[in-house]
Formats: sequence, C-alpha cells, structure tokens
Amino acid sequence: MSTTRKRVYGYLAEFKSASKLYKAAEQVRDAGFRKWDCYTPYPVHGLDTAMGLKRSILPWLVFFGGMSGTATAFALAYTTQVVIYPTVVQAKPTNIFTIPAFFPVMFELTILFSGFTVLFGLLGLMQLPRLNHPLFASKQFHRATDDGFFIAIEARDSKFSPEGTRDLLAEIGGSNIELVEEEEN
Repeated sequence: MSTTRKRVYGYLAEFKSASKLYKAAEQVRDAGFRKWDCYTPYPVHGLDTAMGLKRSILPWLVFFGGMSGTATAFALAYTTQVVIYPTVVQAKPTNIFTIPAFFPVMFELTILFSGFTVLFGLLGLMQLPRLNHPLFASKQFHRATDDGFFIAIEARDSKFSPEGTRDLLAEIGGSNIELVEEEEN
C-alpha cells in the first residue's frame, strides 16, 4: 500500500465577473502578496497593471539575441571570406569594406537568433514545460477557459497563512474558495 503525501499549493477563489476579478486583483496586490495569479477565459485589459506586474524583460532578451546573431554573422562572413579564404570577385578588394556583401547573411542570422531567443526566453520566463500543474486537480478550475474568473494565491508566498488568506479571498468577493494540494516528489 503506497501513501501519497500532499502539500498545500494554495487557495483558488472564483469571482463572478471580469470587473470583480480586476478589483479583487488590486486588493490582493495591495495586501502585499507576490506569488499569485489570475485566470480568465479571455484577456482582461489592464489586469497586469491591477496585479502590479512589471514590464517583461523579453524584449531586451530578444534585442541582445538579435545583436548576437548579427555579430555571429559578421564574424563568420568576415573570417571565411576575408581572412581564411579571400574571394576576389571582379577585382574587388577583400577587406572590411566588403561588408555590404555580408548584409543578407547578417539579416538572416539576426532573425534566426531573435526567433530562438523568443522561443527559449518565453519558455524559460514562463517556467515551461511543466507537465502537470496543481490547479488541474481542482474541481472548478476547468471553467477558467470557459466562463470562470479565478485568483490563485500560492502557499509559498511569504504573506500566506491558511486562515488569513482564505478570509482575505472571502472578504474581497471570492466564492467557491478551494484549498488546492499538490503531490510531493
């Protein structure tokens, strides 16, 4: 007989509408919680501001990924076409002034490296792939893609307390408040 140990993931509370969720998100933010998220069936304008989220660093990652693609392409083209194996075409010199010939390769590698940076940067920032999330075990969470508006506050938040967090969610208008547990590894 095997016993599965479970630990508390957090609380999940449902809200009646997007506007009630928005107001509740502001109150959770003002209460000082850091490890929490909102789940809606469609994007809610301004919800990230209500949650107090900062701008993503993904654009900076993509910029530096693209610049590394440009630098890689230049180094590759210059090294192969000027240093290692100079290719003289129509008596044109093989030196630093032949950069316009490198533009197509530089453009392509800039786009390629930017695309890979978007893919892997986004996966890293979202902490994916994650094969299973504790909220998937909730009886009501499946409605988040249909008509449900939810806030989940995680137990790993420093402000989390079993009674206090539940009371806060009830006070700000949450209904069907559910304690979500996850299996320990």
